[in-house]
Amino acid sequence: MHNDKRTNFPKDFLWGASTSSHQVEGNTENQWSAWEKAHAEQLAQDAQKRLAHLYTLGKPPSWESLALDATDPANYISGTGVNHYERYKEDISLLRSLNMNAFRFSIEWSRLEPQENQWDEDAIEHYRAYIAELKRQHIEPVLTLWHWTIPIWFADKGGFAKKQNLSHFYRYVDKVAEEFGTELQYVLILNEPNVYTLASYVVGFWPPEQKNLLTAFQVFHNLALAHNHAYKRLKNIAPTVQVGSAIALAQTYAHNAHNPLNKLSVYIKDYMWNWWFLNRTRHHLDFIGVNFYSADYLDWRLRQKNPERPHSDLGWYMEPGALYDLLLQVDQKYHLPTVITENGLADENDTYRKWWIEQTLTAMDKALASGVRLKGYLHWSLIDNFEWAYGWWPKFGLVEVDRITGKRKVRKSAEWFAKQIRGITK
Repeated sequence: MHNDKRTNFPKDFLWGASTSSHQVEGNTENQWSAWEKAHAEQLAQDAQKRLAHLYTLGKPPSWESLALDATDPANYISGTGVNHYERYKEDISLLRSLNMNAFRFSIEWSRLEPQENQWDEDAIEHYRAYIAELKRQHIEPVLTLWHWTIPIWFADKGGFAKKQNLSHFYRYVDKVAEEFGTELQYVLILNEPNVYTLASYVVGFWPPEQKNLLTAFQVFHNLALAHNHAYKRLKNIAPTVQVGSAIALAQTYAHNAHNPLNKLSVYIKDYMWNWWFLNRTRHHLDFIGVNFYSADYLDWRLRQKNPERPHSDLGWYMEPGALYDLLLQVDQKYHLPTVITENGLADENDTYRKWWIEQTLTAMDKALASGVRLKGYLHWSLIDNFEWAYGWWPKFGLVEVDRITGKRKVRKSAEWFAKQIRGITK
């Protein structure tokens, strides 16, 4: 029987939160920041129509509740971010105040290599100091090498759509391994290659805004190749580092459990979304990074039939307890350790976040009791951040950030979460 006191978490479990460079650092110059500046006016003008298409995971929120922000071009400019690049010591201290011992962050490739084969020593020293500060405050660094942004010069060459361009990515991987490898225990090579491929090359809502299934397949395939080859290079330079990638995984159910066609829809969705990439990288993974935000109920036409409530500010249907079923599937299919590298919700008023985390803790504890090799939980996100094509209005942070003053304020749900971690780890 499941133990409600959550006694199944091991002593060395990673408790933490996540961010990515472009979403929090500020003043990044990459293919995404260039796209923002070129498209902000159009994004604001087309906001209502565009948002209707973007809400592929559930019911859109009320347009009236977000129209003021969504129709403002400034909403779509990352700009100075939340100035994490300068205030990282303060933000790391927030982790400690929340009883956390791990932090996932990404290095901005465009900072390290702003021009092809030209390394920025100041940026290298910044990330060296960043990692040192994490360790000084007894926080385990979990580094992501690629979280969707690429240098402009790499994008101009065609990015990951061209196999010959992968050599540039490998040069970057080698540089990071040589500079920081001995200081790291956990490295994620890629973040959500499935989401990136879909949004950038199938539906065309993200840069480079292509809608070409052949190109999409080439990108997805090349990202799998990139992971496998980067894994070998990392292990060659830093043999002790544990290497994975973070994959967006959804727990999918049949809308009608007795309908064979519904079950077929679930099989197709699971294979293409959850398992295709993992099947091609499984022999080059020390652990699997699981990014979990949603459960989906599918009809025979692969259309979502999700309940309307509860849903997040982004309109995504919320069923956090479904994480248990997903973790079981991943463990049984791949027999590898897992780390939940993203998990959270857009919830500006902090209405559901405590409930979400509580349900997630229960699901994880139950999974551990069932033998799942779960090694850590990293909530998305530590601080409010720039949420890509949505801009600034979705609020995922455990810590609220005032966009004008930059002031950080811990949300009530985060205070509650910190008490839970303390109770589990004491």
